Amino acid sequence: MASAPQLYLASQSPRRRQLLEQLGVAFSALDVDVPEQRTAGESPYDYVSRVARDKARAGREALGDAVHAWVLGADTEVVLDDEVFGKPRDASDAAAMLRRLSGRSHRVISVAWLVGAADEHVAGCESEVRFADLDEATIAAYVATGESFGKAGAYAIQGAGAALIEHLQGSYSGVMGLPLFETARLLREAGMVLFGPVG
Repeated sequence: MASAPQLYLASQSPRRRQLLEQLGVAFSALDVDVPEQRTAGESPYDYVSRVARDKARAGREALGDAVHAWVLGADTEVVLDDEVFGKPRDASDAAAMLRRLSGRSHRVISVAWLVGAADEHVAGCESEVRFADLDEATIAAYVATGESFGKAGAYAIQGAGAALIEHLQGSYSGVMGLPLFETARLLREAGMVLFGPVG
C-alpha cells in the first residue's frame, strides 16, 4: 500500500498556517529563507509566482529524499500602478503606503506552488481591493495598532484593516495570504484528502 502524501508548508506565517488548517489537512511548517527582490522587467505576477516557487523548492530541497513529501510555498503582494508594495520598514513607511492606497483600487496577487519529488503544480489569483478615503488621523491610528508591520501593503484584511476597505472583488483568503480555492485544487491534484480530522 502506498504511503499517504506528507504535506509541508514553507512558511512561518501564522496567517498561512491558519488558512491551511481550514482545509483539514495535516501539515508541518518549514522555515525557508529566499531572496524577495523583483528583477528588472519582471511583471508583478511573475515576481510573486517566482518567490512562491522558490520557497516551495527550497523547502523540498531541505527534505532530501522524502519521496512522498510535498511542499507548499506561497507569496502575496499588493500592487499599485505596477509597483509592488512589500512590507513596511517602519511606521513612517507604513503611513506612506496607506496614503498612496487611500481612495484607490489596487491589485493583490497571491500564488501558491506545490512541489513534490518529481512534479510541480501552480495556481494563483488576482483580487481587486478598493480603499476608502483615509484621513491622516485614521492612518495614524491604524499604524499605531502595529497591525501594519509584516504585512504587504501595510494592512491586514483579517484584522482592523478590514475597516479601511470599501470593496473587495476576488479572494478574501488570497488577500490574507493563501488563496484557499486554488490551494485546495493543488492538494487534490497531489492526491490529498481535504476536510478530514487533522488532530
